[in-house]
Amino acid sequence: MISLTTAFLASAIVAACPPQCESMAKADCGASSIALSAMGDRAAGGMDIVDTAVAAGSFKTLAAALTAADLIDALKSDGPFTVFAPTDDAFAKLPKGTVEMLLKPENKARLVQVLTYHVVPGMVPAEKVVGLKSADTLAGQRVDIAVRNGKVMIDNAAVVTPDVMASNGVIHVIDHVMLPTDMNVVQVAQENGFSTLAAAIQAAGLAETLSGKGPFTVFAPTDAAFAKLPAGTLESLLKPENRDRLIAILTYHVVPGRVYADKAVTLHSAKTVQGGSLALKVMDGALMVDGAKVTAADIEASNGVIHVIDTVVLPNSN
Repeated sequence: MISLTTAFLASAIVAACPPQCESMAKADCGASSIALSAMGDRAAGGMDIVDTAVAAGSFKTLAAALTAADLIDALKSDGPFTVFAPTDDAFAKLPKGTVEMLLKPENKARLVQVLTYHVVPGMVPAEKVVGLKSADTLAGQRVDIAVRNGKVMIDNAAVVTPDVMASNGVIHVIDHVMLPTDMNVVQVAQENGFSTLAAAIQAAGLAETLSGKGPFTVFAPTDAAFAKLPAGTLESLLKPENRDRLIAILTYHVVPGRVYADKAVTLHSAKTVQGGSLALKVMDGALMVDGAKVTAADIEASNGVIHVIDTVVLPNSN
């Protein structure tokens, strides 16, 4: 832990320094880092996350976005919060027109989603960040955390200045804007080749429900999983007169809330939307759901998470 933290802090200092500073003494290098540190010192006297970012002068786009999203008051509340804050330069790296699009009133929901994806509840300083593999954000989705080539990466963004302290949390400055998926579980299934599942969801009239706010955890059978069913079973289930049975089967694959794999492996069962409970256990290093094996886990959606399974699981018909 100590070595990773040291690497984190060292990489952040180097990344914050312009090339011409690299040969200079540490005390002279990284004016922007020094300015941010000063802001952090002043924050200890009462500056919150928003005021600290504004005073630093490098987060004008972030401040404008927070204002457009009506998130200023939320981030000035007690918290505490951990904010992975993109600089103005980070916003400038987005494709042309993206910032302007996000700032339009009709895109407010997407803007809120993007901004809250950069906020983790609680105080998570650098020494804790480097010990994590992921973190749950206020957007609901997780960010991945890794140390690569001496840099701490939050999704595709590198931390360039850690531990800018504020009265209601901590800021870690990052060099890219992170974009959470905006596809719901139905769209993710369609985009990832679950054509049979997508067709079944449509036939059952569940597309609108599973496209809603949720969140949902979906144990999604592949097309090959559906092909394992006895001959004629799928065709029968897709008939209008068997819609209730199809709904029961599909909702048996859905658990309310976001249940990521690291939590699922600690459970013995999970109550489904159908009403029955899935039996969960780890066998030979793999998570088993009833008789199905999870072959891919933690596929993010805007309103939930998908785990891929190799067999269709069937609820009791009683």
